[in-house]
Amino acid sequence: MTDRKYLEVLTPANSQIIFIDQQPQMAFGVQSIDRQVLKNNVVGLAKAAKAFGIPATITTVETGSFSGHTYPELLAVFPEHPLLERSSMNSWDDQNVRDALARNAAQGRKKIVVSGLWTEVCNTTFALSALHDTDYEIYMVADASGGTSLDAHNYAMDRMVQAGVVPVTWQQVLLEWQRDWARRETYDAVMDIVREHSGAYGMGVDYAYTMVHKAAERVQHGETVGPNPAKV
Repeated sequence: MTDRKYLEVLTPANSQIIFIDQQPQMAFGVQSIDRQVLKNNVVGLAKAAKAFGIPATITTVETGSFSGHTYPELLAVFPEHPLLERSSMNSWDDQNVRDALARNAAQGRKKIVVSGLWTEVCNTTFALSALHDTDYEIYMVADASGGTSLDAHNYAMDRMVQAGVVPVTWQQVLLEWQRDWARRETYDAVMDIVREHSGAYGMGVDYAYTMVHKAAERVQHGETVGPNPAKV
């Protein structure tokens, strides 16, 4: 019988998010997903969390000696956030990380959305440890995380799912938080995120806004010249 907690959808009230080691040296080793796509998805997910007021924890490992600084595009979304530096590959081993998550969980936010590098190391050890020690629920954002090979990523996801982790994708999380297009307070922010980060879906939104609903283009540009057929 399915545990009823897995039947609950993500909401802005029951969720928090953690970004684990979204740093360049970690990204250099990623082979399971195109790295530019990975960063796009991470930043899109971060903007979604910001739009819905989801508390975010950002944690880093060995910044100065190995991993490098967190993506500036991610930090720009949360310019005031502290960065919780660690030495352990497992974020759960750091008390500052535990305390940050616990403060949010105390507000009823026990569904922890996870985006991190690498899937098979930092994500897996964190997820298994948190599940073992608490009643938190882990939602692993597969396309905002990356492993050192496709096998490494996929088998790590399989292992976590066997332990009770819920696999999701970043756009799924965004739309689950929105849930109803009648929620106008977040509608425009969601559409902005979609247009910038959701590829063909975002292109379609731009097309519908301008060609169907006759909205103005999102950017100003020079005058349109032509057509002016050349003489044959």
